[in-house]
Amino acid sequence: MKKLFNGKVMLLFIAMFMLAFVVACSSDDGESDGGTETDSGDSGSSDSAEGSGDGEISGELEIQYFVGGYGDSWWKEVIADFQEEYPDVTITEHAGPNINEEMRSRWVSNDPPDVVYIDGAGSSETQMVEDGQLMNLTEWLQDIELESGDKLADSFIVEPATYDGEIYSLPLVFDTWGTWYDKALFEEKGYEVPTDFDSFMSSMEEIKDGEGIEPLVTSGQHPYYFLRGMLYPAFGAAGGDELLADVIQGKEGAWTSDVVLETMKKVETLAAEGMFDSGLGALNHTQSQMNFLLHDNAFIPVGFWLPNEMANDIPEGFEFGFIPSPMQDAGEPYAIVPDLRPLAIAENAENPEAAKAFVEFAFTRDYAMSFSEHTGAIMNLTGVDLSQSDEVPAYLTEANAMINDPEQVQIYHKPHPMSADLETPIGNALMSLMLGNMTAEEFVEEAEKAAAEYRN
Repeated sequence: MKKLFNGKVMLLFIAMFMLAFVVACSSDDGESDGGTETDSGDSGSSDSAEGSGDGEISGELEIQYFVGGYGDSWWKEVIADFQEEYPDVTITEHAGPNINEEMRSRWVSNDPPDVVYIDGAGSSETQMVEDGQLMNLTEWLQDIELESGDKLADSFIVEPATYDGEIYSLPLVFDTWGTWYDKALFEEKGYEVPTDFDSFMSSMEEIKDGEGIEPLVTSGQHPYYFLRGMLYPAFGAAGGDELLADVIQGKEGAWTSDVVLETMKKVETLAAEGMFDSGLGALNHTQSQMNFLLHDNAFIPVGFWLPNEMANDIPEGFEFGFIPSPMQDAGEPYAIVPDLRPLAIAENAENPEAAKAFVEFAFTRDYAMSFSEHTGAIMNLTGVDLSQSDEVPAYLTEANAMINDPEQVQIYHKPHPMSADLETPIGNALMSLMLGNMTAEEFVEEAEKAAAEYRN
């Protein structure tokens, strides 16, 4: 089985992961108000001496970025600094929690913004690649150097996604999914912290009886939360990187394989034993997270954005506990699948030179440090020493030690995100399974049909 972090990269990751309690809703469903568009700078500025632009980068630059749990303060800082560096550029920001939907018509009509940060509901890197919407960055990436002279291509914690060997986006943010619980409650009541699927079931049975609640919640409006947060690690644990790649790419026979069916039988058991919140079908991601904080449920699979995104709603005495999702068999280590948020340039960008300048400008170790300071998350760059921070919470220190212990945790790598054309029907069938309206055998047949349609 392939280990993603080893040697030098492992050591660098240990330091970087210390601040990875991310916020950033990887898949924020954006129920807040719409996005904002602002202009920065003056394209006719005569005060170019204040910046160090050489005059070659000019004109309008449109930047689209999703605003979720990470917030937007880091973006504001980088954009302002870029404006100072390149005063002849007029920057238009398209930002907000609903920005992916608001900008959809622009992409469909081949009039996209120049730069796009791909995150949140309504966005799919793989779909955009398949639709020819993103610029091929493979050759250009080889020329980018960090402020230290290191090649950017050699400085990612996790390498960019590839499509037939080609690169169309650069991974900006590192995150990982796992399962959260209230450590204070577990210690008070003596509940078991799961270490595998069997202990997960026994812990939930005890909690169900002791608290009178349905222990496991997720966002039914966005079933990919369970797919990415629970099933990806389960597939990695059961079949390694190869199986993970096969199901994500919809390879023939992958979804009906014995190993996938065995995994889906576990989900069927969760439903049959009443472990899922019976009302999850109506829950968006923030509602499911709130229910978890209020102890309506005991476990929730999400990313490291959870503590920051819900910072204003955390009950007194609540203490975040994190484990990799415990779907693996007894005796096997936990499994983790890193999740990335990429930055890309539109294939039909009106100002590709300014777009490249901005992307290169943002990918520095200085801004990686700044990103952690703004968000409590990490950028996907090695060599950033965050170990001296006194802002690291106890749960993250514990999670860091666990994740970097190969006897406890195995890290798996997906080739690229699943296409929305496959993820949507898979998610619909998964909801039926979680609600008890479909058997595991019926699910894998539906998933295989969806994969066949996707391949065609």
